[in-house]
Amino acid sequence: MSVIPGEVFGFLRHSIDAHTLGISYVARLIEASGHGCVIGDRAIVELVGDMNAESSSAGLYGWVKLHRISRLGFSFRLDPHMARDTFGRLYHLLHSQHAFADQGGQLRAIYFAGLPEACALVRREFGERVQTFEGDESPAETLARLGIPEERMPAFLQLESTYDNERMRFAREVLEPATHLGVGPVDRSGGQNFGTRSEHLLDRVDHGKRAGLPPLMRVHVGPFGTPRETAVAEFLQWSKRLAAGGLLDILSIGTSQLTQSNFGEEWGDRPNGGGVPINSEEEYTRVWDAARPMLVRTYAGTRHVRRLAEMHERTLNIAWHALSLWWFCQIDGRGENTVHQNLTEHLEAIRSIAASGKPLEANVPHHFAFRGADDISYVLSAYLAARTAKRLGIRSFVLQNMLNTPKYTSGLSDLAKSRAMLRLVRTLEDKDFRVILQPRAGLDYFSPNLDRARVQLAASALMMDDIEPDQPESPPIIHVVSYSEAAYLADPPVIEDSIRIVRGALDAYRGARKAGQAPVFGFDLHVEGRAQQLLAGAQSVLAVIEREIADPYTVDGLYRIFAAGFLPVPYLWEGKDEFRFATAWETALVDGGVSVVDARGVPVPPAERAELAASRLPRVFPPLAGSLLQGLP
Repeated sequence: MSVIPGEVFGFLRHSIDAHTLGISYVARLIEASGHGCVIGDRAIVELVGDMNAESSSAGLYGWVKLHRISRLGFSFRLDPHMARDTFGRLYHLLHSQHAFADQGGQLRAIYFAGLPEACALVRREFGERVQTFEGDESPAETLARLGIPEERMPAFLQLESTYDNERMRFAREVLEPATHLGVGPVDRSGGQNFGTRSEHLLDRVDHGKRAGLPPLMRVHVGPFGTPRETAVAEFLQWSKRLAAGGLLDILSIGTSQLTQSNFGEEWGDRPNGGGVPINSEEEYTRVWDAARPMLVRTYAGTRHVRRLAEMHERTLNIAWHALSLWWFCQIDGRGENTVHQNLTEHLEAIRSIAASGKPLEANVPHHFAFRGADDISYVLSAYLAARTAKRLGIRSFVLQNMLNTPKYTSGLSDLAKSRAMLRLVRTLEDKDFRVILQPRAGLDYFSPNLDRARVQLAASALMMDDIEPDQPESPPIIHVVSYSEAAYLADPPVIEDSIRIVRGALDAYRGARKAGQAPVFGFDLHVEGRAQQLLAGAQSVLAVIEREIADPYTVDGLYRIFAAGFLPVPYLWEGKDEFRFATAWETALVDGGVSVVDARGVPVPPAERAELAASRLPRVFPPLAGSLLQGLP
């Protein structure tokens, strides 16, 4: 049923569900399409959590009538059964009030957005009376399903959607004949020190560049199960199979939570997060043996970080280390360290890693994005991490770039953000510091529908190639996220199929481009304009940081940058008091990207927000505990 002029949309969520970025973006799209949209405020959201009370029922329906809402959406992206039950109460409350159009009321449509299982439960109970959204819809698909015709969709969305739709179309055409199934191993045996304990990541990267080989394929692998020894044995078998298949170049061990936090201890019955539960140096050594000739790497520890990094050197000849600086600690529930303690341990570990000569990956920008950070903060956080690493002696820096984060980000905005980040970090390059790009698809990007997910994976590979389309050796590494990510843990067959999809899509895209048959998008000026805007914005904030903080690339400096609010994280769950200035900002999706906005939803100029953060610095004091390592260079 198409929307008619004058209709108003209303959106509600449960009080315990803090996921609001998607709602705010859809609201902006609706308004840009010429329709009114109201999002329930805190008082209304609290009523949703207590619909059994008579006052709550009256208040909710009163809100619908007050704003003349004719199309109502409810979002709940947590427990599926709780989502179904809560939506059911809302629906029956409205029905009892004769709120629907077929009862003589004003509501012409009602929508539900939730996890796939929750959507299935809602469809089973309410059928066609409720339109459901599982979260893998594109912005244009979302508006269409809300009833907004294409000709009324905002012009910028039509521009952005063209690029995304054309990539998906090209990806489907590549996968339909299944030619990617013919993708085979790449012979990299001519590289220096190939497969030995002396091999360095740069040996393999440089050999591939000289020989014109495809990008190195890295995949995160980690089956979990009990008993522990059985899961480790299964992982060793997986490693041998992947090594024999020859498609995977870099085995990234997805270790369990206790492996990261309590390595070498007696675990007993303690709960353990998903991942392979390795708990001894001997087991790591067996992984390296089983993985020949792949490069191998693993997660860092969440405590005793330097000690574990040195152990990873001994046992795995780890291809590169990855540290998250502000993250994987108390504020994200992944470790026991405070942020300041984490920074202290990580900078100490970086100095040790630098002495080993191994590369470092800063697992940083997307963790800010997970907590609602804007695109400028995404770009800037990568630079801060890279500058810190260089200062501590790192010579090779693996720049991970998680696309589709948040998943509502448009392809063109993703390209602009990627180019801006790469350019800013590359200003640090010289004879002693090298940047290695490693793009990947987003964690929650993929559909639980595996056919759609395969196409999404291929389409994401095309975007990776568009970051530097004129550089045939870029990207040198691709972190392949398996297409089953949203449905189940990827095993070796799915991992190898995912690699074939990525390489097959790249081969077809590059071949079509060379033959003049690739899609001609014509969006370079748009992307470049956005990239330059982000780059200038990040440089503007950086200039204020370096003016106001005497030594920003130290433990205390990095702590103060975060605590003062230079890197906004409105969706931070823990540590909200300590990082009240970082959480005080509001962000929203604007024209396909994420921006810091004021109370009216208007983007805040970067220099203005940086000056506000600077004004808070006198009220930010790093903890004394952990400051003993402030002598780090």
